[in-house]
Amino acid sequence: MCGVTGYLGGAAVHGVAANEALLARMANAIGSRGPDGNGAWYEAEQRIGFAHRRLAVIDLSSAGHQPMQSASGRYMFTFNGEIYNHLALRQEMEACALAPQWRGHSDTETLLAGFDAWGIGATVARAVGMFAFAVWDRAEKILVLGRDRIGEKPLYYGWQGEGAQAVFLFGSELKAIRLHPAFGGEIDRGALSLQLRHNHVPAPYSIYKNILKLPAGCLLTVSLAERSPRITPYWSLHEIARDSPAHPAPDSERDMLDRLEGLLMDAVRGQMAADVPLGAFLSGGIDSSAIVALMQAQASRPVKTFTIGFHEADYNEAVHAKAVARHLGTDHTELYVSAQQAMDIIPQLPALYDEPFSDSSQIPTFLVSQLARAQVTVALSGDGGDELFCGYERYLVTRRLWSYISKVPVPLRALLIKFVLGVPPQNWNLLAGRMRRFLPQALKKGNIGHKLHKGAELLESRSYENLYLNLVSNWNDPASVVIDGHDLPTVLNSGRQPPSGRDLMDYMMEADLLTYLPDDILVKVDRAAMGVSLETRMPFLDHRVVEFASRLPLDTKLKNGQTKWALRQILYRHVPPALIERPKMGFTVPIAAWLRGPLRDWAESLLSAPRLQSEGYFHADQVRQRWEEHLSGRCNWDHFLWNILMFNLWLESHAAAELQRKSA
Repeated sequence: MCGVTGYLGGAAVHGVAANEALLARMANAIGSRGPDGNGAWYEAEQRIGFAHRRLAVIDLSSAGHQPMQSASGRYMFTFNGEIYNHLALRQEMEACALAPQWRGHSDTETLLAGFDAWGIGATVARAVGMFAFAVWDRAEKILVLGRDRIGEKPLYYGWQGEGAQAVFLFGSELKAIRLHPAFGGEIDRGALSLQLRHNHVPAPYSIYKNILKLPAGCLLTVSLAERSPRITPYWSLHEIARDSPAHPAPDSERDMLDRLEGLLMDAVRGQMAADVPLGAFLSGGIDSSAIVALMQAQASRPVKTFTIGFHEADYNEAVHAKAVARHLGTDHTELYVSAQQAMDIIPQLPALYDEPFSDSSQIPTFLVSQLARAQVTVALSGDGGDELFCGYERYLVTRRLWSYISKVPVPLRALLIKFVLGVPPQNWNLLAGRMRRFLPQALKKGNIGHKLHKGAELLESRSYENLYLNLVSNWNDPASVVIDGHDLPTVLNSGRQPPSGRDLMDYMMEADLLTYLPDDILVKVDRAAMGVSLETRMPFLDHRVVEFASRLPLDTKLKNGQTKWALRQILYRHVPPALIERPKMGFTVPIAAWLRGPLRDWAESLLSAPRLQSEGYFHADQVRQRWEEHLSGRCNWDHFLWNILMFNLWLESHAAAELQRKSA
């Protein structure tokens, strides 16, 4: 795993040494992604330069140094990621007499040889792995950027500056791009609106205007002669789902499970290849337990596993992870952390995530990455299992809700909405308190007013897709709280319909694979792990596993109300159900209580009315109202407030970085 950055264009008057020095500074900004080596290359005639930070995992020798030139001299390459089938690609080239004289055994060299043998697109189509890269084609004088199929590895890009001085910048993280003198740094209020809605800024947007994220499964081509980037998908989950038969029946359940287990075994085996110590995250849930079980089944010694525990029982899965580890015989390490240790991570979050990001499970994710890095350089993770095998409770909730809402005539819905929203939430809470003994158990919990208002908003949904968007939105109308905010088009608000003949449950899983997984989950894990120079790998996201799972009948994923049925059956071949079957907990921290307690003063400083008004990004009255309601205990607005807090904390970091950059 590594960090890449570079640029094309700009002023031609600076010498090679000055450009290489600038490239080195840009790469050093993402030094935690690659502490084992660095390199810079600049070609003055074409005004193109690359820089690289290396985390050595495969071929630890200097033969893996980057930027790297192909044997033919045509291609210059900087690469972040791992190609798990690169030895098979070498064998294929050797069998066809297309292989060069190998200098080492890195997957970087393999890809470059593939470019010479087959071309860039054909090589990427053959590759199994996670990656983000830039390649300069000297023959065509074009720059090509690429990103893996699911979006495990990040890549930002965009033109900055004006006219002939404009520069095309790219990098693994924004902090590398920000160091170029041409970088503008204007915050995009549409992207900020999206962050409030989703906890993150979804691709293709970034928090900065004219800086974008390359979508997963795409190649981008740009040149000085053709400055408009051309983006070409080389793999599309949506097309796979669209072109597949509607839920093809396997020959038998046993055959289907055997094929799925074989694919997962192969994916795990490929991802266990490393020239450095390797382990896995283990929460004790279905996904991570399945990956660790398949690792241990193929390992010659106990697999190193890592778990973070919390002293608060409602947030602690460590006891379950320990039981699974004991059964599988792993070399298990657990660390119980205090609330204070977890909160101490918060000031580091802007530097880690480099963009406003407010999924609070970022905190324990960093802690478990830090724990693992003390012993290993690579850790396998169970991310992706929920999206592939129907694991989220919200899938069931949404389908059930729509079955009710869709039967209520629109005019009657409008009357109900008007009635419910006409009464403030606090008044509903007072009424519920007086009638508490007459209410069903489900309605005796606090914040009934907020729940009624949320329900009324859901009644406005005119389609299943719109209902799902509302359910996964923290702020249903974020543009109303962001000054000059506005909605930007995304996969979830585009009105795209699910493939004909497929259940709408499939729509939600596909939507999450295209949005929530790459833009939230994978960002969370990548930044947390790379912040401590740890490479993470995710066997569920091997594209062959993704394709197979996406074509499975829905009743192999959701059976008799049980989620992830097929995956459970595979896991139960290795781990007794009694160690696994329990309510899903998630991987989070008690933000709501912290904001009323030890984080109260910190949050107040970021949410004060004078500060909000002077910064000019949010309508202060709306934010203050929710903050005061949260402090009083009348409502839990922790998710809403954490979005604002993470942006304001990031804004401090952004302002300091801009001041430093402009004074340099």
